[in-house]
Amino acid sequence: MFINNFDPVAFQVFSLEIRWYSLAYIVGLVLGWIYCNKILIKDEDKKKLFDEYISYIIIGIILGGRLGYVFIYNPSYYLENFSEIPMIWNGGMSFHGAVLGIIFATIIFCKKNNQNIFYYLDLISLSAPIGIFLGRISNFINSELYGRETDIIWSVKFLQIDNLYRHPSQIYEAIFEGVVLFILLNFFHRKLIKKNGLISSLFIIYYSFFRFFVEFTREPDAHIGLLIFSMSIGQIISIIFFITGTFLFYKNYVSKK
Repeated sequence: MFINNFDPVAFQVFSLEIRWYSLAYIVGLVLGWIYCNKILIKDEDKKKLFDEYISYIIIGIILGGRLGYVFIYNPSYYLENFSEIPMIWNGGMSFHGAVLGIIFATIIFCKKNNQNIFYYLDLISLSAPIGIFLGRISNFINSELYGRETDIIWSVKFLQIDNLYRHPSQIYEAIFEGVVLFILLNFFHRKLIKKNGLISSLFIIYYSFFRFFVEFTREPDAHIGLLIFSMSIGQIISIIFFITGTFLFYKNYVSKK
């Protein structure tokens, strides 16, 4: 059993606090850019376009992640506290909202530059597990998105939350949605037919699969609780995304094989 009492602030510069969560976003984006631009992309013109594309992705992640959290996870609160919507430094980002933000940002970028949308979504899918891994580790450090009570030997007591021993669900997600997903997608990228849209559909399928089952160990949001069939809202959204990913996989790969 482990005691978690980490400080969410990584370091401080004068009065400015640099938090682990912010570092996870920054480092994840930088490593993702390096992996795509230096390893995955071979064409020089594509590399230049990808540099421009990154700015769209950053905006898509921030706007999509924040608005996704506001409208999916806590709409009633933000309707009464509308001025707090832009305050992302207070926490509250949705992964599924960020995915939608990335998709919309990619559509805008590709329409502007006459590019294939799925080519860029595949690149993001191949590198996204890097950022997901770092994000979940920072969730663990911040004692947020913690797991349900358990007595397993690797349980964790989050002192900033309570005195209960809980599943380290953030670590589970870091392993499956980060490490395992990265290995799987990059294996498929090397071994399967290079068809635009295949990797991004597999990303949605596998991420949703992993997220759905890890949610059984994760404490539901206190203000939402468990919903239909005792599922969390994260599980319900994962089912929707899983069906969407399966449809895209069938449409772009199986039906045209």
